[in-house]
Amino acid sequence: MLAVLCASLLLVAMDATILNVALPSLIDDLQPTALQQLWIIDIYGLVLGGLLVTTGAVGDRYGRRKLFLIGFVLFGVASVVAATAGSSAQLIAGRVLLGIGGAMVMPSTLSLIRNIFTDPRERARAIGIWAAVAGAGAAIGPLVGGLLVERYGWAAAFWVNVPVVVVTVIAGVWLLPEYKAAGSHPLDWPSAVLSVVGIVALAWGIKHVARGSPAAADLVILLVAIGLLAWFARRQLKLPDPLLDVRLFRNPPFTAAALTTLMAMLAAGAALFLVSLWLQYVHGYTPFEAGLRTLPTALAMLVSSLLAPALMHRPGVRAAMALGLAGLVAGFVLLALAPQPTSYAYVAVFLISIGLGDGLAVTTAASVLVSAVPPERAGQAGAVSETSYELGVGLGVALLGSIHGAAYARHMAGAPAGAAESIGGAKELAERLPAAEGIALLDRARDAFDSALTTTSYVSIAIAGAVLVLVVWMVPKDFKATGSGH
Repeated sequence: MLAVLCASLLLVAMDATILNVALPSLIDDLQPTALQQLWIIDIYGLVLGGLLVTTGAVGDRYGRRKLFLIGFVLFGVASVVAATAGSSAQLIAGRVLLGIGGAMVMPSTLSLIRNIFTDPRERARAIGIWAAVAGAGAAIGPLVGGLLVERYGWAAAFWVNVPVVVVTVIAGVWLLPEYKAAGSHPLDWPSAVLSVVGIVALAWGIKHVARGSPAAADLVILLVAIGLLAWFARRQLKLPDPLLDVRLFRNPPFTAAALTTLMAMLAAGAALFLVSLWLQYVHGYTPFEAGLRTLPTALAMLVSSLLAPALMHRPGVRAAMALGLAGLVAGFVLLALAPQPTSYAYVAVFLISIGLGDGLAVTTAASVLVSAVPPERAGQAGAVSETSYELGVGLGVALLGSIHGAAYARHMAGAPAGAAESIGGAKELAERLPAAEGIALLDRARDAFDSALTTTSYVSIAIAGAVLVLVVWMVPKDFKATGSGH
């Protein structure tokens, strides 16, 4: 059962990052604008994150196995839509459908683990494997994507999903048991609408404000998002069977765990995206070579996720989460202080550090979240965990990617429009210029990308450091993830 759940999770996690290395060849083929490029990458995580609260509640009420299987079938269909895209619009639509399918799958995997593994120590090991697969999937996405893109083109990054979906659905029908909460009330659809629109609008507002010089409409959307989510929270307090029991956030360790997952994935997701572009555009590696050089993150995540249950037992939950966040801070400090031009040796150590930190922090946080609810409400815990995870990745690319883009444009002030917008544009323009001018433009663009990466690293240090302080403050030293449901 765990193998079936992890197989599905691997694909969903890989799709969050598999296009990172495919972006250059995709740009050459579909010619998306700079804004479309960002949406192609992060719309998947934003849609997935926006729907997770609703799908977690649907699974609790109508059956987690049923939701899991329907979602994974939709994931396969969406993969075909994306693979056959002849335009940026169709590809974005395919990524939206992938996000919907993924939103049905991901909370189901964690909630089924909560029901299947009733012993706290055994559950902690299962969650460690689950988190290792999720982290490794996100990290090896660029490697698999690079190999497929080089040999078969960017569409292969989606075709690879189809056979895995077929096999996993057949195995799931045969192996997985059904779980649903007894005596639950019908789904409150106004709450579902509020949560989806509120989360997506929040992501949209943050994305556009982070780009600098936001329009009045962007600020209005951000304020509307905050208002909708406040309305959602207020409504949940009045419902006998809420979509999400917001009272859980009165529990400081629960809130600290959700923030840890969100901010860890925000920093790590953006780092993997920017490092993939850095490897291809600054150092000229092929997509597969770039993916291979991000492999240290996957291996480090695997190791730290599997070690997390032992560290949670001794020295404890708070120490494990804090140690993971400290690993993220240390990695970004190294990258920020690296001499320019930055060498791959510094980046490799950085990738190992964020992999170790991210795997440990996210695994421990997932155990805390799942243990905080009774088995019949495991879908809510899965929704909070996965919303934090996927929204973190999506917001990381949107927020830190936008900050990086603004810093890059500032360093490229006065350059031709295409070159000042992105390093990809600079490379394309340089190929059309006389040799000496092209080399000079590319050198300037590479220096600007390195400098912008340093700026983004300092922002990430501030984010991870702030959450580290909150964890130490909010989680008692002797706190245990017992799975009591309290």
